[in-house]
Amino acid sequence: MLGFVATIFIARFLGSETLGIYYLVLSTVAWLGIAVKMGVPSAINKRVSEGDDGAAYTIAGGTIVLGLFLIVAVLSLLFHQQINDYIGYPAAAIVVLFLFVTAVQSTVNSILTGQHLVHISGIFNPIRTGTRSIVQIGAILAGFQITGLFIGYTAGYGLVSVLGLWIAIRHFDTISLPTEEHYRRIVSYAEYSWLGEIRSRAFNWVDVAVLGFFVSSSLVGIYTAAWNIAVFLILFGGSLSETLFPEMSSLSADDDSESVAELFEAALTYGGLILIPGLVGGTLLGERLLRIYGEEFTRGATVLSVLIVATLIQGYQRQFTMTLDAIDRPDVSFKVNAVFIGANVLLNVSLIPIFGVVGAAAATASSVGISLVVAYIALSSLVEFSVPVGEIGRQWAAAGIMGTVIYICLQFETVSAIASNIAVVLILVGLGAAVYFITLVAISARFRTTVDQNLPVDLPLVRS
Repeated sequence: MLGFVATIFIARFLGSETLGIYYLVLSTVAWLGIAVKMGVPSAINKRVSEGDDGAAYTIAGGTIVLGLFLIVAVLSLLFHQQINDYIGYPAAAIVVLFLFVTAVQSTVNSILTGQHLVHISGIFNPIRTGTRSIVQIGAILAGFQITGLFIGYTAGYGLVSVLGLWIAIRHFDTISLPTEEHYRRIVSYAEYSWLGEIRSRAFNWVDVAVLGFFVSSSLVGIYTAAWNIAVFLILFGGSLSETLFPEMSSLSADDDSESVAELFEAALTYGGLILIPGLVGGTLLGERLLRIYGEEFTRGATVLSVLIVATLIQGYQRQFTMTLDAIDRPDVSFKVNAVFIGANVLLNVSLIPIFGVVGAAAATASSVGISLVVAYIALSSLVEFSVPVGEIGRQWAAAGIMGTVIYICLQFETVSAIASNIAVVLILVGLGAAVYFITLVAISARFRTTVDQNLPVDLPLVRS
């Protein structure tokens, strides 16, 4: 939430052009970061989660990432002029700094997840975002402008990297140096999982990267503001994947395919819990949500709706590829990701020159939809599972009722000033969330049971 607020603050104080430059820097870091990581953090996660020689696998993976970083850093500085020309700002050195802190943080996070410390790595995400946001806002108010954005980003990632590494080391029973076998097993997994890294970057950054060649920094800023809202909704699905992966991995190692299937079906059940009402609410309130960033951002209302569709599909697709990785079939996940990347690049390059930012959003949604179909076919050939159509349908029904209430409320108000717009958005979002969850509790016995089991107090109204 604080990251969302910080983006609004940045947009209103520095404008869409500065926001666009900042996100072009992040896009460049994301793509160069693929060469730095090459799937190694995913391999560390997998091997550490298996329970043996965790420290040795960590050291093996960490030294590989460090070596790759040094190579990419040198090349980035050699070609600094090309990087600066693309971004439209002298940021090559900043790109190298960001590459380092993101590589360290990703590696540390993979260790914690592999150690089944998902609750800790999950806490670090808001700590990282909160630190980054607070420092960025403070630096902007102090007059640092775009430099304040760079300072805050580095501070956020640096803090959680140091804390996370300290905790991870304390949870190793013994510290042992890696052998050739440890390196071989890291590389054998990473040679497939690296495409998953590209797949993640493609979903988040292909559109922004291609937009950088065809539209102004201002339009990139408007697009990323809409993307920021859409991605905010997918956080729950991402947390669910991180939580279930080590459990699935452990069960798969014990050849317990039935329990893996049960966990996967649970993931599908709740994968769209937030995204489905988010799509309905985002479509109805899109222009008002973007007006919070500033009047110039309202041009992205259509883009926002399409991007929320993309994140909804991605929320389900992620559960499929996560399960493929957990059952030690990164080769199959590799093929699924290859389909997505190919479709995403092709559609973005084809649609952006014609339709601009709307084409970028449509390309992302279409490509992730294609990959979802491929992932379904691939996983169903390996694991017997059933799609919880009933539960997903009930979530759509609750979202439909929520949407109807919001639509009726919108007929009785007219937004004029920014202040009143913020008040209207907050009220309608809160009302919509209440209507959605109350309705879902009423119509879904499974959801009532889940709520009852996870609440710290007994509420008779939610019992089945």
